[in-house]
Amino acid sequence: MPVTGIGGFFFRAQDPKALADWYLTHLGVGAPEGVYLWPQQAGPTVFSPFKETSDYFAADKRWMLNLRVEGLDDLLASLRAAGIEVTTKAEWDATPEIGRFARIHDPEGNPIELWQPPAGA
Repeated sequence: MPVTGIGGFFFRAQDPKALADWYLTHLGVGAPEGVYLWPQQAGPTVFSPFKETSDYFAADKRWMLNLRVEGLDDLLASLRAAGIEVTTKAEWDATPEIGRFARIHDPEGNPIELWQPPAGA
């Protein structure tokens, strides 16, 4: 399977810092301020509330699921062959030390970001 875990879960919040602190304090989810990776058994996951005004994903969506994948090119070819619209942008891949990205939507229109971390991450 190309998906190896959750690469990140991004959502808007009225007060991102307060919400992130609440999750860390009450659930142990996330990381201290200034640290963005929450290590898990399967690999790192970014946990970061976004400001209400963020343009990182569609304004009419409260969240975007990020799935960590292996073999992004093969996965994208498979998705396209199944008739699933795939969006890629050169600027998303402009920082190789972060990895490569693509986006799709599920049948209900929910956004999904596919993330292939760099080798060794």
